[in-house]
Amino acid sequence: MGVIRFNFLSKELGMQTNVSICIPTFSFADMYNNRTEVYVPGMKFQVLYLLHGGSGDDSDFIHFSNIVRYADENKVAVVMPCDYNACYTDAPDGPKYYSYLVEELPRICASMFPISDKREDTFIGGLSMGSHGAMKIAMNYPERFAAALFMSGASFRPGVPTFVPTKDGIFDLETPPQQLPFNSVGDKLQDPEYIKGTVNDVFAIARENAQCGKKLPKLFFRVGDCDHAYYRAQLAEKDLKSWGYETKFEVVKGMGHEWDLWDSTLRLALREWLPLKRSAIYPDEQ
Repeated sequence: MGVIRFNFLSKELGMQTNVSICIPTFSFADMYNNRTEVYVPGMKFQVLYLLHGGSGDDSDFIHFSNIVRYADENKVAVVMPCDYNACYTDAPDGPKYYSYLVEELPRICASMFPISDKREDTFIGGLSMGSHGAMKIAMNYPERFAAALFMSGASFRPGVPTFVPTKDGIFDLETPPQQLPFNSVGDKLQDPEYIKGTVNDVFAIARENAQCGKKLPKLFFRVGDCDHAYYRAQLAEKDLKSWGYETKFEVVKGMGHEWDLWDSTLRLALREWLPLKRSAIYPDEQ
């Protein structure tokens, strides 16, 4: 498995940024499967865009999970961008992280790396704040993604608290949640007037997609029953399912907002949930 940390000047961000990328290379599985030509010009891979959580960066999944090993054994590329607590949202007078993720980064990946841009080969996922970004992008571009994975969360939503202390599936809606050192963009996303009619009005867009008969991505949720994101995740899944989305929702007993949960979810998603080919896509198959 090739692991690349790609640093470049982003037009949308107006600054240098990092992207960590896993690209499958030769493995013993190729030898066992009698594939003698592993590297073929024009070959491509399915891809999972994977978004980190708050206070993290593009290296989180490599440092704290086994994503490199899971990607290798399932022959899928993984693209992990950096968001710097921006909630995957364009700043009015600063870096445009949403535009970067939906416009610039996919073009860079398709141009510079052996990554398929077909809908059937493209997936997005994220944890915590990254689940907000993943849902937001998947709902705004359902024609691009075959499936989306939400770990410990869902998109931020006016009227729905982001952090709810939870123990054994019981929600404590009375205790004020701990405030984390994010910027003000997260607060703005809780304002219905601020998000109305924009890409940030994620649930209105999701409902409209279903009403218009658009092809919808499959949605996978996984959260712990002691996770402060459980509350908003279960409300999101309930509504999305009622609107016609195909969803899978799994609650893990005894788990909180933690890497053991997210690592096991990545393993499960890549081995069982996502519709992976588990092989390179060679030119004669495209």
